[in-house]
Amino acid sequence: MSLEVLPPVAPEVLADAVEQLSARLRKKLDAAIAGCAEHAVPSTGGSVDVRFGEDAVVTLSPGPSGAVTAPEQAVCTCLLAPRCLHRAAVLGAAPIADADTLSVTAEPPADGGDASAGSAAEPAAADAASPPSVGAGPSVAPVVEAEDAVSVLGPAQVRAATVLWEAAAEALSAGVTAGGAVVQAELLRAAHTARLAGLPRAEAAALRVVRGLRAARERGQGQRLGDLTSSFRELLAGAVRLASGSAGTGAAGSARRAYEEGGSLRVFGLCREPVLSATGYGGVATHLVGADGRCYSVSDVRPGGLGRARGAGSASVALGGGVLDHAGLARGGLRIVGATVSADGRLGAGRGVRATPLRGVDWSEEPAAALFSRPVREAMAAALGGGPQEQGEQSEAPLLGCDVEVVGAAGEYLVVRVAGGGPLLRMRPAHPHPDLPHAANLRRIAEHPGLALRVLGRPDLDRAATLRPLAVGPVPGASYTPRLPEEWLGRADLGYDRLQGSHFPRGAAPDVSGPVTAGPDPLADAPLWRVRRLLETGVAGGRRAVAEAGRGADAAGLVAPLRRAGFGGAADLAEALTAEADRRPRDVFGRLTDASADGYARAWLAASVHLAAAERSLVAASWS
Repeated sequence: MSLEVLPPVAPEVLADAVEQLSARLRKKLDAAIAGCAEHAVPSTGGSVDVRFGEDAVVTLSPGPSGAVTAPEQAVCTCLLAPRCLHRAAVLGAAPIADADTLSVTAEPPADGGDASAGSAAEPAAADAASPPSVGAGPSVAPVVEAEDAVSVLGPAQVRAATVLWEAAAEALSAGVTAGGAVVQAELLRAAHTARLAGLPRAEAAALRVVRGLRAARERGQGQRLGDLTSSFRELLAGAVRLASGSAGTGAAGSARRAYEEGGSLRVFGLCREPVLSATGYGGVATHLVGADGRCYSVSDVRPGGLGRARGAGSASVALGGGVLDHAGLARGGLRIVGATVSADGRLGAGRGVRATPLRGVDWSEEPAAALFSRPVREAMAAALGGGPQEQGEQSEAPLLGCDVEVVGAAGEYLVVRVAGGGPLLRMRPAHPHPDLPHAANLRRIAEHPGLALRVLGRPDLDRAATLRPLAVGPVPGASYTPRLPEEWLGRADLGYDRLQGSHFPRGAAPDVSGPVTAGPDPLADAPLWRVRRLLETGVAGGRRAVAEAGRGADAAGLVAPLRRAGFGGAADLAEALTAEADRRPRDVFGRLTDASADGYARAWLAASVHLAAAERSLVAASWS
């Protein structure tokens, strides 16, 4: 039986169950968790039973939110309950509930609520669908400040951040190898403390790390060690800023997206993209541009996975009583009265919002044309200028529009050249799922070298000169360019529309001679991969693995290439990390005199932040 049968569990419920176990039972917990999958079966009333032998049955009875949020909702029939291994193992095998899942109520959304009832419930997926706003927006006044960002950190928040830092440091020191259920439970308890103290951003970062640890230990499909490394960096960087007490306004985050009055708006559709998250959420995000050039979005993301992501592209838009669906809005427009807008440009669907359809605009008409007139170097300099800390680890790059000429396929990339003698770009599917048409459409485009394309996509800020296209269209005035149906209004949404042979020109293609190459990659050519491997080694194997990597010939092989290439700062930080990992002072009896992981976590974080900044600089250089 799949673990999908088990309902999600609140972090504090699991943490309490693990804390009640004796030291002897804690040693057996990971093995007990591994055997829960084959015994989970649905029961009456929405509950789930997990049988352990003949004498013990654990029953999970989720509440109205669909999650186990109280200790009494998880019961065991054995004599040791509730301090038994069976109960803790089942809770440890269940997925971790999102913070928004725990706060689900039956009340309708307040004015200014999100246009999607489910988008707030999956912040990772929703944020991936909505890029930050671009350009200057209208003057706004606050209308909703539900659990808004905290401007001044109080003593309780600083203490909670300190506890979270200590738990995260211990989890990093343990690594995936030793980061079992007990280590995860301590991190979950710290995450719950952060939530109670009003630090939702830190709580979300901690939950991402716990899920990453679980997936890595289970060798889950699609799990990347680099993603878990980034999650650790975000968690530690946020916790240390909060624990210092000097974090700026908004560092605590907000549990609910805050909306502000946007007045009357005229917005026009640009494209739509499917949203599919690893936690089972699916939906659509439709990107819009206002008359002033600011970008907006309307999202509809809810539980449902791939099926919902595919079907939501033609679902009705829940915004101000409008009669458009997402397919129509992506090629149409809306006049919105009483609009509410979040800081990242998401349009709200409050009770006072009214919307009427407008005629859509072609990409060659204003205000959409302005997105394609800005030079890519200038647009990327603005997108990358803030650096990872200012932009936030989870933020997405803004939309980027440009005219390109197809060069051909090179490995996993579609290689194009920006019109007007611009740089070579690598184009990758916006979402790699094989049941979504992104990859198939790019393969079809690669069959037509010399094709002139107008592309709207999102640059990949972690790869050199890489663009993830969301939609394509013909270039005005070009002869060898796509011929799309009139009802598509001059663009194809690569996540929903499927390009056919009839959509391409039949004439002779321009001569594109020479081998197809992806061009130089300063990120791949730099020896910074050695630092990245060291950091990932620490995440996978813990402090001991980093100490081993810094001994003997391995140490010289780590820092010497970095110094020769001019990365002296990276070399110094890597040396400091390995030295701190190997520093285990002991007394005359062989006992550790300093068992804290604080120094090691700070050294790891310093090397990780420096690496992220260096890689971001190389990515920026690849676009010039």
